[in-house]
Amino acid sequence: MSDAEPIRRAAAVERLLELRAARPDAPTERVELAAAAGRTLAEPVVAGRDVPERDRATMDGFALAADDDYPLTVVGEVFPEDDAPTIRRGEAVEIATGAPLPPEADAVLMREDATVGDGRLSGPSLASGTNVYPAGATAAAGERLLSAGETVDPRHAALLRDVGADAVTAERRLSVGVLATGTEIREGRQPDRDSEMLANLVRRWGHRAAILDAVPDEEAAVREGIEAAAADHDAVLTTGGTSVGHADHVVGVLAEHETLFRGVALRPGRPVAAATVRGTPVFALPGKPMAAHAAATLVLRPYFVGRDRLPTVEATCAARVTLPGGENEYEYAIPVTLEDGSGPAVGPGAGSELTDPPTATPLGHAASSFPLYGERFAPGRVASSTRIALADGVVLTRAAVEKGERVAVVPYGVVE
Repeated sequence: MSDAEPIRRAAAVERLLELRAARPDAPTERVELAAAAGRTLAEPVVAGRDVPERDRATMDGFALAADDDYPLTVVGEVFPEDDAPTIRRGEAVEIATGAPLPPEADAVLMREDATVGDGRLSGPSLASGTNVYPAGATAAAGERLLSAGETVDPRHAALLRDVGADAVTAERRLSVGVLATGTEIREGRQPDRDSEMLANLVRRWGHRAAILDAVPDEEAAVREGIEAAAADHDAVLTTGGTSVGHADHVVGVLAEHETLFRGVALRPGRPVAAATVRGTPVFALPGKPMAAHAAATLVLRPYFVGRDRLPTVEATCAARVTLPGGENEYEYAIPVTLEDGSGPAVGPGAGSELTDPPTATPLGHAASSFPLYGERFAPGRVASSTRIALADGVVLTRAAVEKGERVAVVPYGVVE
């Protein structure tokens, strides 16, 4: 297969990850937790101490030794901000949720189960560890929690703050130029439906995006626009001009440089190309909005986030979908909406134990709320319709999907 032929999505992703790995060491910066989501770690995050450092109560109640005998004398109380007190045999201490247990205590009697009279405590027998969050349960001293190259997600801030980190060392954000091509866009006769979408994706992936002035469908203007953008930015995304029409010049301009691939066997999204222009990666996306979205999220995203990971939700397909060319070398990204079931599992094969998975309805199918095609999937129509942005995710398949078949849905939240 030559670079002029579409390659498998996996092969394209592999080339992009190799390109990323070959970059010179990126400058780093310290980023406060409030701004860390989406950033790529340049250094691992390691717990500097056990967290928590002492056993703590998970309920309001009374801390005691589980093998002690009632009645127990209540000798005081402890709150989360206090140091752990000590108790002797026959004693208990009133304790608030989150407070440290006395070293001699190994259980907490819930307040609702306790009987207290004249400072004497009685209640049911408890097993050791009842209502206790053990020392080191969140993290052990020296434990690696996040590795270099991983992306910080919003939820990670809670863990990082808990282990005493107030900032992380992250790779410097890339400056990404977003360049639309098309005379109709340049002249304002049609809206630019791609650039803001792509800029938002870039920012979600932890980088900075700049929307550049559109260029007309003229070879010299396209060349000048791409080369100028490559000179000013760390990476460039272009839209439009990737097909074979007389006004499509982007791929021809990229062919003058070091090409990574031209075309990926993915529909919608096939006419995507990648090259380096004077050392700067330039990624050319199709102009149809949902084709650009599919190519960006399913092909290009790993370059920006450093990994190719597609957790899925298992669902039941609501309608039969056949493919334009039957079962072939193309992978089809079929947008679907999800209706809740009894709790889908996440991850490949995770749905084998589901009794009531969610229902996946192909958005655009005649059986959906927005009919664009019948039983046969129409990637061209889907690629052109911004209404498809209301889908919840895509089913990636090379074969027809039957009604009632279990399918793996890649939620848009995973790739955006």
